[in-house]
Amino acid sequence: MLQERVIKGFSGWGMVAVLTAGLITPIVVMIANSETVENAPWLVIPTIATLVFVAVCWGGFTVVAPNTARVVTLFGNYRGSIKSQGFWWVHPLSTRKNVSLRVRNFESGKLKVNDHIGNPIEIAAIVVWRVVETAEAVFQVDDYEHFVHVQSESALRVLATSFPYDAHQEGELSLRGSGAEVSQRLREEIQERLVKAGVEVIEARISHLAYAPEIANAMLRRQQATAIIAARQKIVEGAVGMVEMALELLSAKQVVKLDEERKASMVSNLLVVLCSDRDAQPVVNTGTLYQ
Repeated sequence: MLQERVIKGFSGWGMVAVLTAGLITPIVVMIANSETVENAPWLVIPTIATLVFVAVCWGGFTVVAPNTARVVTLFGNYRGSIKSQGFWWVHPLSTRKNVSLRVRNFESGKLKVNDHIGNPIEIAAIVVWRVVETAEAVFQVDDYEHFVHVQSESALRVLATSFPYDAHQEGELSLRGSGAEVSQRLREEIQERLVKAGVEVIEARISHLAYAPEIANAMLRRQQATAIIAARQKIVEGAVGMVEMALELLSAKQVVKLDEERKASMVSNLLVVLCSDRDAQPVVNTGTLYQ
């Protein structure tokens, strides 16, 4: 695998001075010897050659902006990458490709995939990335930006099939309920695919998550039923505690003495009142407990 090699060009301003001098000097020499040029044609050829050489050298100037790099190749060979910002001069016949080192991000399209238990879902993600190895980004893949997009969507598909949409057991990881763990796993999945392109994944997180339209209504009813069951479980647990406390207080303060049959009847009535989803209707008993 081709490794990045950081280089520095010659100072651009220094080369401006040198090439300017190289451009002016032949002209001055020509003017100074203009009276003898006809008798000394040998002076014309070096002067023209010098001017052509200086003109070619002017093509070696390059500017490197902040958070960008120039990948330099000469006759098909990788010479190095200039990452230092400024005005530089390199070999005038070299090819210089500009590569941005800035942090970039994109949002993938909504993908329709099946989760870990086979439910069809829609999922999308936001990926924050940047180039850290310019040589790998330019020479290892054909188009590193397109490569990032395609591989990110591939990793997102793999992630979606690795977790269920909702957790059905306590402690189980899910796409909806384990945001931090899922985001970390997604970043690792994408980074593993992009390392060969010299790209660093800074952050990856899910931006859209929903059941597919064909099962959305059924899953909504399922979620509502699960919520109702969980709420009823809490209500029953609280009602049993309140009944237990009521019996203990009646017994401790000797308000009334109840046999086992009347305790069972009282427990039944209290549970009906406390667990009902409607207001209880009071009934006044004017007789005794046994009537």
